[in-house]
Amino acid sequence: MNPICKLFNIKYPIIQAGMIWCSGWRLASAVSNAGGLGIIGAGSMYPEVLREHIRKCKVATEHPFGVNVPLLYPNIQEIMDILVEEGVKIVFTSAGNPATWTSFLKSNQITVVHVIANTKFALKAEAEGVDAIVAEGFEAGGHNGREETTTMCLIPMIAKAVKIPVIAAGGIGSGRAMLAAMALGAAGVQIGSAFAVAKESSGHPNFKAKIIHAAEGDTKLRLKKLVPVRLLQNEFAAAVGQAEADGASTEQLAALLGRARAKLGMFEGDMEQGELEIGQVSAMLDEIKPAAQILNEVWEEFLLEKKRLLEMNF
Repeated sequence: MNPICKLFNIKYPIIQAGMIWCSGWRLASAVSNAGGLGIIGAGSMYPEVLREHIRKCKVATEHPFGVNVPLLYPNIQEIMDILVEEGVKIVFTSAGNPATWTSFLKSNQITVVHVIANTKFALKAEAEGVDAIVAEGFEAGGHNGREETTTMCLIPMIAKAVKIPVIAAGGIGSGRAMLAAMALGAAGVQIGSAFAVAKESSGHPNFKAKIIHAAEGDTKLRLKKLVPVRLLQNEFAAAVGQAEADGASTEQLAALLGRARAKLGMFEGDMEQGELEIGQVSAMLDEIKPAAQILNEVWEEFLLEKKRLLEMNF
């Protein structure tokens, strides 16, 4: 049995990424009901809002689902207490040191997965006792690794370095990409951008429309002096690019970013002044579909391409 399917008790080794402002209970439950693993993104939720989403997700699906928690969250203790109180069984941690919370989660019988972008932190996460890791390449949307290692290079390096299951992320939005990731040593895949445009995604309709009209080169890695993030081009991203070209300091970039910039764009729909986080795979997306259809199309293409390769008789 596939180790990721066994670990999470799911039908397909396909995980929906926990994306800020896009992945609430509707998207998570839809993916889980379709046979994948849906993830509630806690990064954009106040603690009690997260509790509400967990409870609604429990009602909407009988299948496993998880919660993604950025470890730099200011209310982290309260968030962790809510996860335990609400009986969450799977937690994906990111943006922080896995040493701080892995033992707490494991002591509460929670399966723990940590998101990394290099071998050093993959080994650290394994040493801290996580059950699996997400290895996220440079192509991914949202916050990204400073090393800019692409998925094609990152996955085989991580798969060679660790003994726990590896979930590939970054640039994966099709069955072909999934097959490639598995060939590189991954046991499953995490998909973000393709689910950001799902009907059940809580992203603003303007944001979804901009994603499906994106072309090659319309995303860039910005704000590397702060926390690197891949953004769709708009007036805000252009202003950041110009500031960086002019040698802006960390303080100047932080002032330009301000507060709630991602909410302004991804959730409230301001396509020029908002921060629009999305991956390079956005150039391949051209339609808003139900999450179940997205998952099924990825899986069917994966099987078709796998069969095609086997029939080529190298």
